[in-house]
Amino acid sequence: MNLSLYLLTVLIWGTTWIAIKLQVGSVAIALSIAYRFGLAALVLFAILLLSRRLQAVNRRGQLLCLAQGLCLFCVNFLCFYTASQWIPSGLIAVVFSTATLWNALNARVFFGQRIAVNVLAGGAFGLAGLALLFWPELAGHQASRETLMGLALALFGTLCFSAGNMLSSLQQKAGLRPLTTNAWGMLYGALILTGYCLLSGTPLSIDWRPQYFWSLVYLAIPGSVIGFTAYLTLVGRMGADRAAYCTVLFPVVALNISAFVEGYQWTAPALMGLVLVMLGNVLVFRKPKAAVAPALAR
Repeated sequence: MNLSLYLLTVLIWGTTWIAIKLQVGSVAIALSIAYRFGLAALVLFAILLLSRRLQAVNRRGQLLCLAQGLCLFCVNFLCFYTASQWIPSGLIAVVFSTATLWNALNARVFFGQRIAVNVLAGGAFGLAGLALLFWPELAGHQASRETLMGLALALFGTLCFSAGNMLSSLQQKAGLRPLTTNAWGMLYGALILTGYCLLSGTPLSIDWRPQYFWSLVYLAIPGSVIGFTAYLTLVGRMGADRAAYCTVLFPVVALNISAFVEGYQWTAPALMGLVLVMLGNVLVFRKPKAAVAPALAR
């Protein structure tokens, strides 16, 4: 079951870049994100109400859902979309892949969980692999003030993503399932973004062209309803550090699709990077050997 959820998350998030590309330009970024999570929240609430699986959430749970919506379905995306205007997408992918390391550290700080050496090693291999995969893009980009701003935003977005993971883990420990907390979190995220658009004077427009409409549907239902539910379920089952290795793998899926759709050419460094990413995946999911306590002689 865990493997199915993991592969589902990687495949879905590895293809959402196509839909995101189709949305950029016609509608304000914040408004597009609000539409995405507003639609996803409506779908989730409809499913939960019809199936009678919507759980009751107390005041503390609602506050955590609000915080999760702010971190995971609002600020996180605003940071990455804005950063993409100043730094290459490859650099954003490399920064985002550090979520594995941040999740391991945050789980240690907030929940007292032991940091697994194999997870840290796997995350490091994955980070190095992504750097090789995107090396031509990174090497050709010159450092500037905008680069530093983009890096800062990408890092802050990754920290928000990690914080959202911790909040979801906390909710699951309290017995709330990701379907319910995601529905509330996405609703809060959409409302916050809509409020931001109103306060900033952003025109509340929508693009009715088929490419925008169907990309919005894809991002809302497979990309958000299914993708985030599968991913956060993994966070509760496997731990946030292991689940976050998805952030390393989905750029690899995106590059493979790009090879067919956009003519991406695999190079020797890129293939070496792919090997490192796969090796990191093996390390992250390798079960540690059970320690055998030696018998003490009297």
